Amino acid sequence: MSEAEAKGAKTGVVTSDKRSKTRKVVIEFRAPHPKYGKYVRGRTVLHVHDEQNASKEGDVVEVVQCRPISKTKRWRLVRVVEKRS
Repeated sequence: MSEAEAKGAKTGVVTSDKRSKTRKVVIEFRAPHPKYGKYVRGRTVLHVHDEQNASKEGDVVEVVQCRPISKTKRWRLVRVVEKRS
């Protein structure tokens, strides 16, 4: 079991790379509505620490939870799964 699997890695898409060493990653999901059962779309926005500035907007990345790095950053980049073409 790798470190990423042990810490509950998530995969998402980079939506903003405007800040140095920080990326905004969106994780989209579908979940059933508690009362009506219809599947509704949801999304989680994470602020991710990217030490080498390896990812760009549109890339699919894998992130893992870590210690608090700043007020909003609690995740760090593990790897770039797929580069934007």
